Amino acid sequence: MDSAGFNTPVEDRYFEDYVPGSTHEFGLITIDEEQIVAFGKQFDPQIFHTDPEAAKSSIYGGLIASGWHTASLMMREVVRYYLPGAASLGSPGVDELRWYLPVRPSDRLSVRMTVLETSRSRSKPDRGVVTSLFEVLNQERKVIMSTKGVNFILCRSPQSSEPVS
Repeated sequence: MDSAGFNTPVEDRYFEDYVPGSTHEFGLITIDEEQIVAFGKQFDPQIFHTDPEAAKSSIYGGLIASGWHTASLMMREVVRYYLPGAASLGSPGVDELRWYLPVRPSDRLSVRMTVLETSRSRSKPDRGVVTSLFEVLNQERKVIMSTKGVNFILCRSPQSSEPVS
């Protein structure tokens, strides 16, 4: 079993390896003040993301990471540990993106993925669709961000006996 809880390593993973109801946890991301400020200045220049002193007088009482920074860090870990190397065919998008708690310097984050459903393509039998719940957890194991995503993934065996949707 790999570090994400799969029986198959990420580079050898295909559609058939994603089992509805399975949960996989991975990644350990420690975020620091310098990273928060650099991302904030480039992509989300609000004072609570860019200026530690000014952020103290914001509603957050201190510096916090942009939600987009958190989403980007999550995506890096999803590609590293969850999506199949050569078998990933991209995504049409995500739904229900939510940020529940702020991310602060020195927070340690991990990612939990739950496979919600899978279906094999009728029109393209070499691929399937995997719908997952993406959750980012902090060091207290509180969910700080979540979203649902859809991924197109190649099948190991296009003629498999998997149910056709």
